[in-house]
Amino acid sequence: MAVEPNPTAETIYLGCYTADGGGNGSGVMAARRDPASGRIDEPVLVAETPSPSFLARHPRRSVLYAVNEVDEGTVSAWKVGGDGDLRPLGEQSTGGSSPCHLALVATGDHLVSVNYASGSVAVHPVTDKGELLPRTDLRTHTGAGPRSDRQEGPHAHMVSPDPSGDGLYAIDLGTDAVYRYLLDETTGVLSEPDPAVAATPGSGPRHFARHPAGGYGYLVGELDASVTAYAIDGTGRIRERGRASASVATGAQPSEIAVGPDGRFLYVANRGPDTIAIFSLSVPDQPLYVTEVASGGHWPRHFAIIGNHLYVANERSESVGVHVIDLATGVPSVLGDPVPAPTPTCVLPVSW
Repeated sequence: MAVEPNPTAETIYLGCYTADGGGNGSGVMAARRDPASGRIDEPVLVAETPSPSFLARHPRRSVLYAVNEVDEGTVSAWKVGGDGDLRPLGEQSTGGSSPCHLALVATGDHLVSVNYASGSVAVHPVTDKGELLPRTDLRTHTGAGPRSDRQEGPHAHMVSPDPSGDGLYAIDLGTDAVYRYLLDETTGVLSEPDPAVAATPGSGPRHFARHPAGGYGYLVGELDASVTAYAIDGTGRIRERGRASASVATGAQPSEIAVGPDGRFLYVANRGPDTIAIFSLSVPDQPLYVTEVASGGHWPRHFAIIGNHLYVANERSESVGVHVIDLATGVPSVLGDPVPAPTPTCVLPVSW
């Protein structure tokens, strides 16, 4: 089902768990967004694919990508039509199990994904048309963490390419580590991993957010509900500068972390208390807790910020919460009722 053309609207794509991942979705959904009000229409299905739990867009081409978080993991690609519809461009194996995150490097010539269950990092070349070629590398992490229930082995959870250059971070929840790789874009092969930093034991690092001005990054710990600020030097090495709790509530399991477009505020989604926590970055390496607001649903798995609007994928309440951000305080407030969506796990606003 196509998204109706609307030249004044932008599109929001949703990754959703399907039955393969215990969800109720059928694939990638899309919704029209009114950029003036921030409101979105009820999403419609635009691509049937198994458990596309995380999405990414090509930096220069109208191509959308997804991980398929299943036992024999794959990454999929689609050409985006003028009406927001998706035309399949094929899929490739990630060489591992349960891929949960992917990103394109700065040039757009390679896509890197991470396999959560098998703790590995995969590289796929990207053609001029945005198609994926067979995998050129697969690096598997080793080790474990002190939490035997969640850290019995490596669990790669995110990849964060340098905004420019050939480096990237791989965040591993199972080994409490951030690994730095260099990618040879001629061969599509990664260097041996350089342990850029060892995170706090038992913290279970999940996602990493870079400051838009550069020089700083922020790591959210899923297992200890922490936020850690790092200084990033010119070689890509990172050094811990400050730590804070991701929530004032007990039992929080943070998911996504992101810096607002102007770099003044940091946002963290907390599953359990079902909140979005806001931190001031007036001192970039010392996140200062401001407040928490309701996510607009249950189990906020992911969120995205576009302009002064924030969209939250509330996985277990099967809805997308829409918020408007006060630009002076950085605090979001709910805008209307949540929009129904089947088991959403990722929100990707785009304007092609």
